[in-house]
Amino acid sequence: MPRTRSLAWSELKIGVLTIVAIVITALTIFLLTGGRGFFWQRYNLKTRFANVAGLKAGSPVRLAGVEVGSVKDVELVGEQVDVTLEVNKNMRDRITNSSTAYLGSVSLLGESAVDITPSTKGMPIEDWGYIPQGHGPGQLSDVTAKASEGIEEITKLVQDVRRGRGTVGKLMTDDQVYAELHRFVATAGEVARGIREGRGSMGRFVNDPKVADSLEASLRNLEEMTRQINAGQGSFGKLLKDEEFARSLTGATDNLRTLTDRLNRGEGTAGKLMTDATLFNRLNSVADRFDQLMTRLNDGQGTAGQLLKDRQLYENMNGAVTDLRALIVDIKKDPKKFLNVKVSIF
Repeated sequence: MPRTRSLAWSELKIGVLTIVAIVITALTIFLLTGGRGFFWQRYNLKTRFANVAGLKAGSPVRLAGVEVGSVKDVELVGEQVDVTLEVNKNMRDRITNSSTAYLGSVSLLGESAVDITPSTKGMPIEDWGYIPQGHGPGQLSDVTAKASEGIEEITKLVQDVRRGRGTVGKLMTDDQVYAELHRFVATAGEVARGIREGRGSMGRFVNDPKVADSLEASLRNLEEMTRQINAGQGSFGKLLKDEEFARSLTGATDNLRTLTDRLNRGEGTAGKLMTDATLFNRLNSVADRFDQLMTRLNDGQGTAGQLLKDRQLYENMNGAVTDLRALIVDIKKDPKKFLNVKVSIF
C-alpha cells in the first residue's frame, strides 16, 4: 500500500493564514458597516424627495437617530428624486406605512442622511415599498432658508431707509424731521435743567425736601389708617371686622330678598301694583281723568276753570271781598247803625 504523505508545516501555515485573513476581512467589513449587518440581513426600501440636498450613495439611514442602514442609490424620476435604501430586516416591524422619511444631517458640514420616524401602529412596508415623505424638525436646510429670507428682508429694509420710506427713512433723509427732532431734544434738555434747578412743580417735587417730607407724612398717615382698619378701629374698620354688622347686613339682605320675592308673587299693595293688571288699569284711568280735569281747567271750562281764566270774574270776586271787608269795618265802628232792633208789644 502507498504511504500517506504527511503535510508539511509550511503548507499548513499557508492554510491557517488564509483562514485568518478571511476572518479578519469579514470582521472588518462587519465593523465598517456598523449595525447594518451583512447583505443577506438587509432589505430594500424607497422614498421620494423633491430635493436631496447632496444626498449620495453610502449616506447613513437612521431610525429614531440609530443607524440601521445606508443609501443604496439616488436617481432622478421626473421632477422628483427616488432614493433606494438598504435597511436591516430586524427593523421591519418598526418601519410601517405610518412612518415618514425626511432629510437629516450628520454634521454641521452639510453631510446628508435619511431619517425615518419609527411607528408600530401601521403595516410593515414590503421590499421595495415607498416610505411616505415627511418633514423633520429643525433641518439645516430650513435654517438656511429662514436665514436667506431674513437677509432679504433686511436688504429691503435698508433699501427703504435709503429711499426715505418710513419713519426711520424720513429721519435719516428728511432735514426737516431732523431739525424737529433736534428742537425736541433741546426742549427736553431745557426741561431737565429746569427740574434739576427746582423750577416748576416737578422741579420743586424733585428738589424741595419739604415736598418729600409731606409725601412721607402722607404715606405714614395712610399706613396708620390701614393699620386701624385692619385692627377694626373706626367705622370703616368695624364695617370690615365686626361680625355683628356682617350678620345685620346679611339679615338686611335676606329681608330685601324676601320683600322682592313677595313683590314678585304680587303680595301686598306694591306687589299688586306690580303684578295686578286691574289695579294698574284703575290707576291709569284715574290719571287719565285727572289729566282731563287739568285740561278743562286750562281751557277755562266750568266754575273753577272760569275762576282761573276769567279776569272779570276774578275782579268781581275781589271787589266783593273788598266791599265785604269795608262793611265789617263799618259794623265794628258803629254797630247800632246796622243792628237796630225794635220790640213792639201788641
